[in-house]
Amino acid sequence: MNMYLYELRAYRNVTIIWIASIVGFVLLMMSMYPTFASDAEAFMELFASMPDSVVQAMGIGIDSIASLLGYYSYIFLYVLLCGAIQAMHLGGSILSKETREKTADFLLAKPVTRVAIMTSKLLAALTLLLATNAIYFAAASLIAAMVAQEPYDYGAFALISFSLLLLQLIFLAMGIAAALLLPRMKTVLPVTLGTVFAFFVLTFIGSSTGDGLLRYATPFHYYDRAYMIQHGGYETGFVTASIVIIVACTLFGYRRYQKRDVHAV
Repeated sequence: MNMYLYELRAYRNVTIIWIASIVGFVLLMMSMYPTFASDAEAFMELFASMPDSVVQAMGIGIDSIASLLGYYSYIFLYVLLCGAIQAMHLGGSILSKETREKTADFLLAKPVTRVAIMTSKLLAALTLLLATNAIYFAAASLIAAMVAQEPYDYGAFALISFSLLLLQLIFLAMGIAAALLLPRMKTVLPVTLGTVFAFFVLTFIGSSTGDGLLRYATPFHYYDRAYMIQHGGYETGFVTASIVIIVACTLFGYRRYQKRDVHAV
């Protein structure tokens, strides 16, 4: 419990910054929705002139872009990008900081098993992401209610918003795996940015080729906003893929953390 609370305190400020940044971005973009909706035809023509691959990668439905849900789907892609960076950086740094700060021997000398150490860190990371999503969802719901010009499907809005947490769990697990695959990693940020942006680019490549299998290669494509709006749910195959990635990376992390040599210097 002490270790869990310590990790919460250690990452509290950076989590607050992430929450403020993401909510601030949504507030800024959603405040433009009334202007966007008033000149919807011009924007629809603009999006119609774009390649289909770009439109699909952004999760845009040309017919629905003028609606609040369509507009929210468009800006939500960038919310996912920020959330993925936050989650992977958290997963990587929370498990590698003792090695980077050369305090690993002090931590592992404690009468606590490595499983307990990793579990405390993982629970702290999950708590921080849950707090991020709870505050984000409350703020986004309030903002949407303020700018909405007509009734909208709140269930679809909630599904889209909740997919942020699902994506973050994937990248949190990837961050954990990366930290244990690269134990001598001096800084987490380059690995995080490189990985997240690689998957982000794959999103556009997958859309341009139309290869359904390539969608499984990028988590950004797992939760299609247009599909949620139309069908009121998630695609089962991609939910299953998410679970497999999360479980596999987490189990790998536990196994690797128990067996690897952790050096203080």
